[in-house]
Amino acid sequence: MENVLRPLIVVGGSVLLTLVIGWATDLLLRKADARHSETPMWGLLRRGRIPYQLVLCAAMLRGSFDQARMLERHSAGIGQTLTLVLIGSAAWLVIRIAAAIVETTYTRYARVHRDPARVRRVRTQVTLIMRVVAATVGVVAVAAMLLTFPAMRAAGASLLASAGILGIVAGVAAQSTLSNMFAGLQIAFGDMVRIGDTVVVDGEWGTVEEITLTFLTVRTWDERRITMPVSYFTSKPFENWSRGTPQMTGIVFWHVDHTAPVELMRERLRDILRECPAWDGRDYGLAVTDTTPNTMQVRALVTAKDADDIWTVRVTVREQMIRWLTDHHPYALPRVNTADATMAPGFRSRDGHRPDGAHSGVPARRAHEAPRTGRG
Repeated sequence: MENVLRPLIVVGGSVLLTLVIGWATDLLLRKADARHSETPMWGLLRRGRIPYQLVLCAAMLRGSFDQARMLERHSAGIGQTLTLVLIGSAAWLVIRIAAAIVETTYTRYARVHRDPARVRRVRTQVTLIMRVVAATVGVVAVAAMLLTFPAMRAAGASLLASAGILGIVAGVAAQSTLSNMFAGLQIAFGDMVRIGDTVVVDGEWGTVEEITLTFLTVRTWDERRITMPVSYFTSKPFENWSRGTPQMTGIVFWHVDHTAPVELMRERLRDILRECPAWDGRDYGLAVTDTTPNTMQVRALVTAKDADDIWTVRVTVREQMIRWLTDHHPYALPRVNTADATMAPGFRSRDGHRPDGAHSGVPARRAHEAPRTGRG
């Protein structure tokens, strides 16, 4: 009877105690979350209840398994397994706790500061910090697991002896990866590009969606994703439309006839912008910037609060101005001149004809007549 009750009490008691402590802890976290709704800390900590219970259960079983006196032939293997589970679940719990702390800090910062650029910069830094923390904790956990095996301890001395050569080989082999990792840290803390920034890379316009230690993802306007190594942004030029303030100035061009009513176009531009919600009201203007033999180029300057709104303002102004010219001033649209050209006085062609139909007095031969010769 003792051989049956002892394992049941040890294993069952450990599991039951783990469930009770986990339930009580989760209840306290829910009450704290309801009482302090201004901070997401307690709600985020509840995400770690599974690794928390695994740590408790593994720790209690690891400490009391010898007292159960069960499977004594496999006690070493079971103890090793419990140790590995304890280390892995502890690393998982540390990552969850660190994520809750970092996310709470970012949320408080975003509530206090209203500057979108600074908030995006902190968001980028927080994301990369969490990736570094998770990678560091994971490496430490794997190292701790390996050190629990006696064979790994014996191999440690030989590995340390050749650490210099291995470091050189690893550095050469992982040169690209290491450069991307350092470039990712440089982007995060150098404020070069942030999550949510509007950028133009290789002629593609899009928004930075994700930044990691090795690559960066840009979401284009047509919902495509462009994945690029972060080292690209530290070695090549690119456009960042969100750098500084997100306010932008857009340009709209028209090619119109020389008789186009420029002053009326300025007034119409003002009316169009007043009816456009995306215009921020800062500035606008219209001027003739170039001419050609057949048309003149008219440029309009408009402003908006960000890249998305400037696109809306530009297409709205372009469409409504063309429609207004078509309905009220069709003569202002570009056209091809088909009238006869006015030649200079006294101009004659090679055959003696003038453009106005007169000729020099020498009759022109017909095309089918052959030239006469002196032989009659």
